[in-house]
Amino acid sequence: MLEVFLIDGPITEEFAAENPVVSRTIEIKGSNTLADLHKIIFKAFDRQDEHLYEFQVGGNGPQDPNAKRYCLKQAFSSSAPGPTGDLSTTSIATVGLSIDDAFGYWFDFGDDWWHQIDVINIQDLAQSGKYPKITKRVGASPPQYADFD
Repeated sequence: MLEVFLIDGPITEEFAAENPVVSRTIEIKGSNTLADLHKIIFKAFDRQDEHLYEFQVGGNGPQDPNAKRYCLKQAFSSSAPGPTGDLSTTSIATVGLSIDDAFGYWFDFGDDWWHQIDVINIQDLAQSGKYPKITKRVGASPPQYADFD
């Protein structure tokens, strides 16, 4: 079980005041990929337009330059340290997560939506049903493109 917190992005002061915490709880199987995790986060935060994204695992949370980076192949840059792997083929089980770990998810490299993902629980066997799935929502979803008048 993962808890995904929105920690930064283009939100208005009014939205932030009305929604001091914006998080989603997600259940996902170890066999699901990081791309599957992106898709359920995308859905959980009611986004409409796809953009580039990456996960940062094994550091001290989001934006840690020492974390392993998992990106889409087209997001690879020759100027930055190379990514660890392709998130479309990397399963959740293979990135080495433990309970109480925190890792980063960066969506839209222009608007810079930053999320911290906390590992709440890891179970050996999943209950029946479709995964991944959203099990809890705290706070409203911010508009993907804020209107800053």
